[in-house]
Amino acid sequence: MDLTLDHKVLENAQATRRYFAKFEGIIDHLRSVAKLSASEKLITPSESKILQMYLLGLSYTFSALSYKFLMANRVSNHSAPLLSIDKTDSGFPIYQEVLQMAADALQAKKHLKSLPSQKRLKQEMVNHILSEQTAPTQLQYALSQRIYYEYLNGSALFLPQNDPHAIWVKDSAHKNCRTYLLHWAKYDSQTNVPTVYVMEVEDTGRKALPRDERRWPRVQSHLMAQSMSALKLITIARGFDQDFDNLHPKFLRRFHLGPMYSHTFTQQHGPLRDMLAEAQSPAGLDWALAWTVESLVSQKSVTKKTGIFSSAKREIFHMDTLDGQTTRDGATHVNRSLILPHRAFQVLEEKNPPSLNRTRKYVVGKNSKILSYK
Repeated sequence: MDLTLDHKVLENAQATRRYFAKFEGIIDHLRSVAKLSASEKLITPSESKILQMYLLGLSYTFSALSYKFLMANRVSNHSAPLLSIDKTDSGFPIYQEVLQMAADALQAKKHLKSLPSQKRLKQEMVNHILSEQTAPTQLQYALSQRIYYEYLNGSALFLPQNDPHAIWVKDSAHKNCRTYLLHWAKYDSQTNVPTVYVMEVEDTGRKALPRDERRWPRVQSHLMAQSMSALKLITIARGFDQDFDNLHPKFLRRFHLGPMYSHTFTQQHGPLRDMLAEAQSPAGLDWALAWTVESLVSQKSVTKKTGIFSSAKREIFHMDTLDGQTTRDGATHVNRSLILPHRAFQVLEEKNPPSLNRTRKYVVGKNSKILSYK
């Protein structure tokens, strides 16, 4: 299958700037939705703080990419790169763009040493305008790349892989039992959508997990290898539970921060297509963003034999066997939401498509205030 058929190249600077300006607003709205979700007790305050950290990193990533592609198709010889986005299933830049950005970040210091400072480039641009009386496009491109590498060198970016971190939660009455909140994130290579994971783990090992030089690297490697949107939460949690006898996953949650739908940039189907087309929203407001939260909860622990003379606790995860959708999702419950501007929401309410009846709507109102509707 040729995945490039789902890609769209933004071939001019105007479209590229509109695209990144749109996402700048969307990410700000996402941060507000995370806070509102915590106040509505749909997620915990700790999860809200974790999301804020990753969303800030995502904002830095988009800011960096906006400078990289700032001069799209405006430099002679077409030397400026062009941005490719996933036009069907994501609306975000394709995975290869984020992967290349991560590779560029490794050499950012080297590039900054070879590029003139911003002050010098701006002075040369003024001199060029006064002497040549033409647009200094080559210098503008050099300045955009300078700022790009400055972002890569100095910001906590959302990378293709954002390795797990452990937050201590509590020590139990049992001397060797500690509870940690693990969190990590990925820019999924198959869906081109950022995903964030949060797992509550009980640690009964002799040494605290983050300071255990034997277990912690294995845990990080295992979680990153299993963090794919194609895998169900039940598969990820059971695999972790089986591989680490003294680590017990009590809770696992996954946040899908997309897809993004736009009448201008993407090709959507079903009720969203009609809603965005009829809304006829002005530039910057012709979008909708899906926000999906999957949760898996441990129901109880049981002791199972792992060898002739050994045994270990294993988690039994809560699944509603009478609910076919829950079984297909591989999670205890799934909350689907849609974030969209007010005009698009009005059209959606008028059409009232049955497929979105169980989807929570977060509506961006005046002064970017977020309103929640079930």
